[in-house]
Amino acid sequence: MSIGNSPEDERPFEDERVEADREEARPSIGRALQRARIAAGLTVDDVSSATRVRMNIVHAIEADDFTPCGGDVYARGHIRTLAKAVHLDPEPLLAQYGEEHGGRPAPTPAAPLFEAERIRPERRGPNWTAAMVAAIVAVIGFVGFTMFQGGDDGGSEANVAEGSTPSDSASPTTKTKKPADPEPEPSDSAIAAAPQDKVTVQVAAVDGRSWIAARDHNNRMLFDGVLKQGDSKTFQDSSKIHLVLGDAGAIDLFVNGKKIEDDFQPGAVERLTYTKGDPEAG
Repeated sequence: MSIGNSPEDERPFEDERVEADREEARPSIGRALQRARIAAGLTVDDVSSATRVRMNIVHAIEADDFTPCGGDVYARGHIRTLAKAVHLDPEPLLAQYGEEHGGRPAPTPAAPLFEAERIRPERRGPNWTAAMVAAIVAVIGFVGFTMFQGGDDGGSEANVAEGSTPSDSASPTTKTKKPADPEPEPSDSAIAAAPQDKVTVQVAAVDGRSWIAARDHNNRMLFDGVLKQGDSKTFQDSSKIHLVLGDAGAIDLFVNGKKIEDDFQPGAVERLTYTKGDPEAG
């Protein structure tokens, strides 16, 4: 006669111990991101500011709740962004997410990935008031010019009637304004100073701070971190520089000594590649 629990009664406790050991060996996605963030000395606010992912979404992901992300595609994009911000390889986390949530989704264009987190500028209509003011000023200037020209002609006719011979010096002369010297573009000297056999990229945080990552043509990491407002970084490679800008609207970008005039929006995440002979995004 057996006394105590049967082997069948003890098996559930063994299963729980095995499951606990397995979770300790491979932490959950949220737990892994949280540990890496704490190890990097970053707060949730730091990560949210650097990546433009809202704080409530960061908290939810660290608690393994991906519902606020709005779907698998957005959840994968947030996992990748947060992993890079805390210096963690995102690929194992994405593979783990696929195992736990039904595999990899159908390919989706990269642009909508961060669409929900971008701060879109308000569209403004045409400034009709400024256009009307400019038109009125133009009309007044034209009328004044016409009257001035008419007064000069009357004076000349009076001189001829009195018998005076108009001389060359008395004839009205059209004064030509000396064209203003064009302002030298600072990029000209910078282009001359930039090495022609390399690609040189300078990133400056002028309107706020932004997380950036830079890799060379061998895909080796040159920099991965947050630029505070007023900071700048310069990268150089023999053929190619790959950039990821966490907040492109806060960044001034110079390639081979010339400023890039792309209309980057505040909060936009941009992935760019530059080579020798640019500025043209590759």
